Order: sequence, then C-alpha cells, then structure tokens
Amino acid sequence: MASALFSHANGELRGLELNHLFDVMPMSLWLEDYSALYVLFEQWRQDGVQDLAAWLAEDDSRLTACAASMRIVRVNRQTLALYGAQSSEELMARLGEVVRDDTMAGFAAELVQLWQGIGAFHSVSVNYTLDGGRLDISLKGVVLPDRERPWDQVLVMVEDVTELQDARRLAQANERFARELFSQAPVSLWVEDFSQIKVLLDEVRAQGISDFRTFLDVHPEFVRRCQAEIRVLDVNDYTLKMFRARSQPELLGRLSDVFHDEMHESFAEQLNDLWHGRLYQQREVQNRNLNGDILYIHMQLSVFDGHEDSWSMVLVALTDITARKKAEAYLEYLGQHDVLTKLKNRMFYTDEIDRLLRKRVKPISCISLDLNNLKESNDLGGHAVGDGLLRRMGEVLSKAVDPPASVSRIGGDEFMVLLPGVDRAGALAVVDDIHRLLELNNQFYGGVPLSVSVGVASADTHEVLEKALHLADLEMYRNKRLYHAYRQSGAT
Repeated sequence: MASALFSHANGELRGLELNHLFDVMPMSLWLEDYSALYVLFEQWRQDGVQDLAAWLAEDDSRLTACAASMRIVRVNRQTLALYGAQSSEELMARLGEVVRDDTMAGFAAELVQLWQGIGAFHSVSVNYTLDGGRLDISLKGVVLPDRERPWDQVLVMVEDVTELQDARRLAQANERFARELFSQAPVSLWVEDFSQIKVLLDEVRAQGISDFRTFLDVHPEFVRRCQAEIRVLDVNDYTLKMFRARSQPELLGRLSDVFHDEMHESFAEQLNDLWHGRLYQQREVQNRNLNGDILYIHMQLSVFDGHEDSWSMVLVALTDITARKKAEAYLEYLGQHDVLTKLKNRMFYTDEIDRLLRKRVKPISCISLDLNNLKESNDLGGHAVGDGLLRRMGEVLSKAVDPPASVSRIGGDEFMVLLPGVDRAGALAVVDDIHRLLELNNQFYGGVPLSVSVGVASADTHEVLEKALHLADLEMYRNKRLYHAYRQSGAT
C-alpha cells in the first residue's frame, strides 16, 4: 500500500504529497516546533534540575515559560473544524482561548514525559473551542527526526473524547449518587454474596432431591451450613445504627449474635424460595442487635440484575418494625385483657368457651367469683379505693390460676375461672388456694379487706358446659346473699 501511494527519489515524496496527506487526515494534527523548549530544558539541566515535576510546581511562571517557547507551525483542516476556526491564523491568534488554566495539569505531564527522553508523550486534558465549548481531548505527541535543530518537528494528534468522558462522568455521578443513596437510606441495606449457597443447592439438586422442604426438615444442619456461607460485601450506615454496632468490622465479626436461633426457620423459608427460583422475596423475620435485643424486621431480598445465574450480588433490605409489632401486641393485649386487673376480659372469656366447646375438652370446671364489698368501698372511699381492690383481686387470681386454666374479669366485680381438664375436686382445691392467697393479701395491704363470694360447678361433657356456668353463677349469688345477710345481722 505504501509503495502505491509514495515513491522516493532523492529523499523527496512524489505522487500524493505529505502536505496534502497532513491536511486530509481525519483527526486533528498539529505540527509544532519545540526547539526552544529543548534549549530551555538543557539550561535547566545545567542548573542542576533533576525533578522537573517538582521544579514546575514550585513556580507557575516556569510552566508559562515552557508554553511560550513552543511554536505552532501548522494545523490541518480537521483541527480548524474541531476548534471552530476559520483559518490557521485565527486559531493561532486566539490560542489563549483554546488552552486555559484547567489544561495546565495535562501540559505539565507532557513536559515531564519529554524531559525523561521518551521522545513521545500522552495526556488526557481539556481544551475549548473558539465559541467557548468544552472539549475533552486525548493528546498524543511524537518527536519527529530533527531537520535543523533538536525537537524542531513535533507531531501532535488530538482526539475529541468529550462523548466518552461525558459518559464516564455520568457513570461516576450515577455511582456516587447510588452510593450516597445506599449510605444514607433510612433502612438497613446489605449487599451479600449468595454464590456458595447456589453451589450447595445445585449439589443437592444433582443428588436427585425434589422435595426440598422435606430435605430441610430432615437435614436442619444444611440450613446452618448455608447460613455460614453468606458473604456480606457491604452494609450502609443505617445498618450500624439499627444493630447498635460501632463499626462495620464489629458488626460483621458478630453476625452469629445477629442471626440468632430465631432466624433458622425464616432462613429455611428463604432457601426454599430460592430453590424454586423466587429471586425476589419478602417476609417478616427476627434478628437481634448487638445488645441482645430482639428486632422484628420486614425483610426484602432481591438478586441483582445480571447476577441471576450466580447469586453473587444480592440486596437485602431490612425495615425495623419492632415498634409496630409492640403496638400490635399491645392492641392485641388490650383486646383480650382487662387493663385494671391485668386479667383476661369478657371478650377472651367468650372466645375461650367457644374454643373449649370446639375442642370437646372434658371435664371442664368453672369458678364464679364476685367481690363482696366493691360498691361499699366506692361509696365510702371513692373509685380509687374500689380500683385498688380490683387490682389486688387481679394479683390474687393471677397467682392462683395457671395455664391452661384462665381467669377473666367479666363484669364490674365479677370474675370467672375456667379449668379445662379439671374435675370438681380439682376446682375446690383451686378455691382453697384463692382463699389462702386472699388472707395473705389482706395481711399485706391492710385497710379494706378483700372478700369474695364463690360458686363452683363442673361439666363432664361439653354439651352441659353452659348449664355448669349457670350453676356456678347461681351458687355464687347464693353465697353473696348469705354474706350480706350475715353482715346485716351484725355478726362479726
């Protein structure tokens, strides 16, 4: 190809002239004369300069002197088009608009490469078009053979890399933005590597296992093995705050404290979902912070796009719902408990009877109780005194009755004890315990004594439970009438 374009005779180019080739090249070309720069460098060497980069950094005027020593001989058409110049003369006259302060770092790097005697240089820098547009450029220069003086021919090639640099800057900006979002997100974010878990699951599948849930039930150690293979790549700042960790190394070094026994069952469910190809999951789980407190968490797990085949990048987002869970538990507590006595309430009592009937439990005994002196206490000392009696009654009954038995406040001063699986003799033993605890309570508190009327009944079959409850009430009211008749008679 070269022989078709050129033939050499007496050292001169024939056919397509070099000058014409210079002009039509599809890249920006500059032919420059650095001979004065060569002389300046030689002078500095004689003066003892060894580290040119440090020498230039000491005094900005030295960099300016280098720039002033360089002479542009000519530029090609592509250069004029790139910089928006009508002619070489215009471009050279307005060169100060092309090369500005923010190009000096790249220029200094070029000078250092020349100083080292490489004979070529390269830099990525910034220029400006004559209408003020910014150009990101890749600049390459080579020292051509000397004609009259050293470095009197330097060919410089300039490539417009603005689009590439814009894309790179955008990618960097997006990466910084994503990093900032990750760091500042008000939820706990974990980037994890599940690739070894996928290897383990693939090995199980290769063994012919199809019922993975049963496999996990039979081999609980496999769940723990998979859990140990999770590799945490990064966590955000909120994670450290949420788990009470002072640093990321501290948190990652104590993951066994975070993923406590409560995690075993939920992690097994995660594995089962992954086994069936569910690469996005969400569920409620429990972790612990480094102080040992249980955290109720809404977990979302998703495999990053492009990592579906390896599971090497997995994002786990954890939202702390502990406060919500506590609120829900408190509301549930209020729905089944009497706030004053801390005993179960009438709603629970009604539901418990339905449950016992459905379960066909037998025998079932019931104890109906009524405070004898609540109205009198309210009339004489106000509701504060009456409330105190009710709270004391709650203390006594909660100590006398253990699960699966239950005790409920079903009215203002009325209480009902349900004793599943207990016959009448067992129920009477509970009544004895209640009277014993009442005596102890009255000795401890003094003041207005606790006094109750009691009725007991038992049902040998679930069909007569309602009748037994009614009989217990009748016996309790009969005893209550006897109590008041006894008081009115003046007996002590």
